[in-house]
Amino acid sequence: MNLLGRRTERAVIEQLLADACVGRGGALVVRGEAGIGKTALLEHAAEAAQELGFHVQVSVGTETETQFAFAGVHQLCTLLLDHSGALPEPQRAALGVALGQHRGTAPDRFLVGLATLNLLAEAAEERPLLCLVDDAQWLDQASAQVLAFVARRAGAERLAVMLASRNTGGDDSSTLAGLPELRLERLADADARALLTAAVRSPLDDRVRDRIVAEARGNPLALLELPLSVPPARFAGGFERPDAADVPRWIEEAFRQRSTSLPAATQQLLLVAAVDPTGDVALLWRAAAQLQIARGAAAHAEAAGLMEIDTRVRFRHPLVRSAVYQAAAPRDRRRAHAALAVVTDVRTNPDRLAWHRAQAAAGPDEDVAAELESSAERARSRGGSAAAAAFLRRAAELSPDPDRRARRSLQAAHAALETGASETALELLLSAQGGPLDDLQRARLGLLRAQIAFHTTRGSEAPRMLLDAAETLGPLDADLSRDSYLHALEASFHAGRLGRGGELTHAARAAQTAPAPSQPARPVDLMLDGLATLFVQGYEASVPILQRALETLRAHASRLDDGSRHRLWLACHIAATLWDDEAIYELAALDVRLTRDEGALARLPAALNALASVLVLTGELARAAEMLAEERAITQATGAPPLPNARLILAAWRGRQTETAELHAVMVDEATGRGEGATLGLSDVALAALHNGLGNYEDALAAAERPVEHDELTFSSIALPELIEAAVRAGRPERASTALDVLSARARASGTEWALGLEARSRALLERGPAAEASYREATERLGRTRMATHLARAHLVYGEWLRGEGRRQDALEQLRTAHDLLMDMGVDAFAARAARELRATGEHPRERTAQPSDALTVQELHVARLVATGATSREVAAQLFLSPRTIEAHLRRIFRKLGITSRRQLREVRLP
Repeated sequence: MNLLGRRTERAVIEQLLADACVGRGGALVVRGEAGIGKTALLEHAAEAAQELGFHVQVSVGTETETQFAFAGVHQLCTLLLDHSGALPEPQRAALGVALGQHRGTAPDRFLVGLATLNLLAEAAEERPLLCLVDDAQWLDQASAQVLAFVARRAGAERLAVMLASRNTGGDDSSTLAGLPELRLERLADADARALLTAAVRSPLDDRVRDRIVAEARGNPLALLELPLSVPPARFAGGFERPDAADVPRWIEEAFRQRSTSLPAATQQLLLVAAVDPTGDVALLWRAAAQLQIARGAAAHAEAAGLMEIDTRVRFRHPLVRSAVYQAAAPRDRRRAHAALAVVTDVRTNPDRLAWHRAQAAAGPDEDVAAELESSAERARSRGGSAAAAAFLRRAAELSPDPDRRARRSLQAAHAALETGASETALELLLSAQGGPLDDLQRARLGLLRAQIAFHTTRGSEAPRMLLDAAETLGPLDADLSRDSYLHALEASFHAGRLGRGGELTHAARAAQTAPAPSQPARPVDLMLDGLATLFVQGYEASVPILQRALETLRAHASRLDDGSRHRLWLACHIAATLWDDEAIYELAALDVRLTRDEGALARLPAALNALASVLVLTGELARAAEMLAEERAITQATGAPPLPNARLILAAWRGRQTETAELHAVMVDEATGRGEGATLGLSDVALAALHNGLGNYEDALAAAERPVEHDELTFSSIALPELIEAAVRAGRPERASTALDVLSARARASGTEWALGLEARSRALLERGPAAEASYREATERLGRTRMATHLARAHLVYGEWLRGEGRRQDALEQLRTAHDLLMDMGVDAFAARAARELRATGEHPRERTAQPSDALTVQELHVARLVATGATSREVAAQLFLSPRTIEAHLRRIFRKLGITSRRQLREVRLP
């Protein structure tokens, strides 16, 4: 190892280790071209860490391992599994299933990530831990996501994570995005000459040295390999070589030339070692015996500086492995795989055995294809959809029977889509389409093609394709057909105003032809029938069916099937459309609870986002902010984009005009690009609430008009009261009256206190005298019986404004004080300011908000404090928030310091917002 010219890089690594020693864990991605010194830096980190008393764990990605789910995690964690007993049961089970230790439901890979983080954190309690991952670009997809999650969450642990990745532009570029990076540049000429002088003992002619330095282009490995690739006699002068613009490719070619100059037996041994990524010495020798390769053949490879064999089989550089494999003839590769297949234990490594047999196959082989299909099922059960897709794709290629080839291609396409690999899925569908599919398989193929279209574009083609698939499935699979009709309605709803004209009505009419549901009807069946009725026959006709759907969901909350669980977001939209405050709150909270229980971190951000939106309306803006802080922390840890919806709603109700405008602009731009008209409806409703609070009534009216005009599910219901208030204040009573007619009809059909309360508040704005007062009183009474505290406070506000206009100062003060206190305590600042202006106009000085000790806490600290105040332990809070207990303890120390307390008991006595 030589790190000439890497002083800055060494300092960065040493700081990373120093921080980890004192519980400030962190991560670093080392990037650079092949041969630039990434592995040398990792070796330096390992030596420096060992001197500091660290335990060091190593994982290496290998190109031939990319189809084995969690292979990289397995390398890193196997020797630490004795710490798994300290993990919460869901995490322990998820990790055990992922690593193939026992059977179970396929775990969410981010739950595996949390389990891995906590396993490493437990090991780091004994002494600091350094995890090194070399060639991260070749990690299997599941391991890459898990280790990226660990790297992003290693905050309060005595844990440092370093990942070295080649600049390939491959999948890891997004998986590791956002992590601290160290990009290795090529060495300066002075450092290159120093490294070359240190590496070559014999004297070098100046012209030769300059030529080598020029051709190596600052690549350290090239500097070390170029002198080895020519005879010593040529060092005296005249050294010539073709231009080496692509240095890594040249290095790989140099390794290839060096390996092909070795005896045939040594070349074959190198190939077997290249094919087997495990580095198992005993396995290598058993495979060599199968090929009648004597152990002495290894001496030539070691003397050539290509490979060494001690406790593990190691190549000088990963490029040696790829060079050896690429140089081998296909026949020799198959022989190497075949030899490894013979000596691989089917009981402990059935999937590796199947893969070697598959690579050894010279043509179609049903036995091998069947083994790969079994491996795919095992991979899927461990949560490795990408691995399942790879196994099934190869199984299809090896299937001699056209029926099985088509079926396996279709299964592989499904698995590929589960991982988001839409292009791969489409390629596999083309392969499946060419086979003799039966009617159900062909219908499923059409459905999958439609799902890919929705997944990739959300465009106008997806609803039509989903409807075609649903119609084809009708006589073949009634439940799947109904699910597909519902998906088509969802797709049309997503497209909204950006879709084709009348598309939602067309989808609804088609859905009314769906086959009869199974008995008893599932919640999704009732949602389908209710939504189809809504968009064909109108709001009032749909209410009884949609209310039954919500009642059924709530009644079966503890035993929902997958289809119903995954449609809880849609149920929340339906509840908002019906103004059912209890249902929307209960179902949004249920979605979060079920997603937490399943450990489904990939779905949790959307569930938290929905609940946060509801909490804004219930007046719990502080809790909504906590949900959004958790959502952001999870998306940062998983590498997913943050969800702006609830963040926009929260900013709007807080009256933060600049923040709302910025979020709105981003949302509109992105939604328009994706063809998501529904998102435009949500953003319009948020703008309407913002401007009504600020008193910008013309702007509020313009924003509320759009979702009402397009009659968008959910958003038209929420927009109607905003439109009426804005129109009245803007001097457009005729527009308010027209909207009130719609609102009144729908509110009577709904019959909920929320609906009737909003209708009464809106009606009062258009009435005069005793009728207006009766309506205002009705509004406060009805809304006072709901969860919707923001709308109750606004009812008091408009009532107080009306009373002041009537000259009834004392009565107005009572209503305005109530409104102001409610709005200020909730943090609905623009409306609170509006109430304050009214109070001042009556001669009253509105009270100022009293500062609280908890104001010093961050949103995340407030969330932790709230949970700990209920009596939850650090481990329980950590499990709920998908953090480590050590991170929770770090938060608690900061919370105690800011609040001036020293115990959990005292925390329970602190007033939290």
